[in-house]
Amino acid sequence: MFENKKVAIVGGGSWATALAKIVMTNVDEINWFIRRPEVIDEFKRTGKNPTYLNSATFDISRIHFTDDINVVVRDSDILILAIPSPFLEPTLKKIKRTMRSKIVVSAVKGMIPEKNQIVTDYLHERFNVPEENLLVIAGPCHAEEIALQRLSYLTIGCTNQKRAEEIAPLLQTSYVRTCTSKDIIGLEYTSVMKNIYSIAGGICQSLRYGDNFQAVLISNALQEIEHFAMALSPIHRDIDASGYLGDVLVTAYSKFSRNRQFGQMIGMGYSVKAAQLEMEMVAEGYYGTYCIHHANERLHVNIPIVEAMYAILYEHKSPTLVIQELTTHLQ
Repeated sequence: MFENKKVAIVGGGSWATALAKIVMTNVDEINWFIRRPEVIDEFKRTGKNPTYLNSATFDISRIHFTDDINVVVRDSDILILAIPSPFLEPTLKKIKRTMRSKIVVSAVKGMIPEKNQIVTDYLHERFNVPEENLLVIAGPCHAEEIALQRLSYLTIGCTNQKRAEEIAPLLQTSYVRTCTSKDIIGLEYTSVMKNIYSIAGGICQSLRYGDNFQAVLISNALQEIEHFAMALSPIHRDIDASGYLGDVLVTAYSKFSRNRQFGQMIGMGYSVKAAQLEMEMVAEGYYGTYCIHHANERLHVNIPIVEAMYAILYEHKSPTLVIQELTTHLQ
């Protein structure tokens, strides 16, 4: 199916590495943009990403590495973006070539902080990529479990259902199953907001709230996502599906969740800066909190958990006091 299509991975982190592992089961070779040339050199030498998912091995003869974003755009038909949202625009701003004819798949579970935009809106506006060529990868799928080949499920979203069905097999293996959806807005905002609720769960765990409260927190979080998505795109969506509820649950509860870890540190008294430095990885929910809070200034949706996280992370209010107040708004 993809014999005449050149596929590229854009990014060098754990999620990019996991996606490369998936894609390479379905194509003979890939192009791969990694920003740092020393990482590429070490990758070529060892057959492994030296920084992330070191247990995953690759046949280097089937990979065309480059640290030039314009080369990978020029030489690829399908671009899979897997760069953390704070670094996405600085990377893409270097692109001088047209992307209008490319199929672009966003695996970025965040928004463009500088623009306060979801990734597909940014790509459509900045690079004139047609909506029918813009897709998102959603669903409960931690990179670490892909590396371990544990059964996982992905939802491929696109306004063009046929396009989603064409691309889905590229991301399917014996241990990754896929389904498709036309609700690209709902899936993309769920991917952003679930990170915020994972931070909330981590904070609450450190503050010694129990499993009963965590269940209430996440059920209320799902309602917030549904109401927010409905305000943006009033269509029918099955919020209990794995692309929504499943993604929220795995991010809130998994030991691999960096957003939950970030929240735990905040709940223990770390400052935002100290937690970010110690983690050495991006907690997307920190940036997502800012974006959703400011987007809601226009929408006026009742999202008390998001507002509580904004108060803690950006207004530097006491997690103990903010969560105490939040408990009066949940049911």
